[in-house]
Amino acid sequence: NEDRALAIARGMVGGKVRNCRTLLRRNHPGEIQAALGELSRVGDLIDSVRSAETLLALEGAAAKTYFAHFGGLLKGEDEGGTVRFDFAARNRRPPADPVNALLSFLYAILSKDATVTLQSVGFDPMLGFLHRPRYGRPSLALDLMEEFRPLVVDSAVLSLINNREVVSSDFVRRGGAVALTGEGRKKVLAAYERRMATDVTHPIFGYTISYRRVLEVQARLLSRHVMGEIPTYPPFCT
Repeated sequence: NEDRALAIARGMVGGKVRNCRTLLRRNHPGEIQAALGELSRVGDLIDSVRSAETLLALEGAAAKTYFAHFGGLLKGEDEGGTVRFDFAARNRRPPADPVNALLSFLYAILSKDATVTLQSVGFDPMLGFLHRPRYGRPSLALDLMEEFRPLVVDSAVLSLINNREVVSSDFVRRGGAVALTGEGRKKVLAAYERRMATDVTHPIFGYTISYRRVLEVQARLLSRHVMGEIPTYPPFCT
């Protein structure tokens, strides 16, 4: 059912946009009221969007605004090192700088975790609502992880850089691409697991659980909605 799929996708993208806005509002040291207002505006539009194409366009507009200010959350560079931990824009395939390398690496890890979680609940992770099926792509995992991108991955990247947990020697340049070294991957995975183990209060149930457990709870809420047990899918927002 296209209308039902769109409603689920609206919830997931709307949750992501709200969580991106919250991350900027709580952590950005500068004057970003215009950006926060734009994210609120896009979030309101998402709630009433009538086509998947328009939803994807709005998601792209929100991501552009968010990442235009993401660099302002970072605390500079590795002093005496060979790389700068600054950020101008999101790039991938391949990532061209250390920050994008961190984001891409951890988004891939989150996608794998979402895939395993969905399978444990009984979903086929290849069949999505927002991300259309494509050979080899876990479309539903990409859907589910949307609201967790800023909460888990982006927050872990900020911690890694701002606390100087990663340094220049944790990255290697290969042509125009930047990748993590083996030692760098160990540090990044440790930070990711720390973040996934962080406790947070679930806004629907009111109890405190880890982000990893929240991922499972959201998958089960999605299952309950698909089975007709609850009227809508409620995204996880902080």
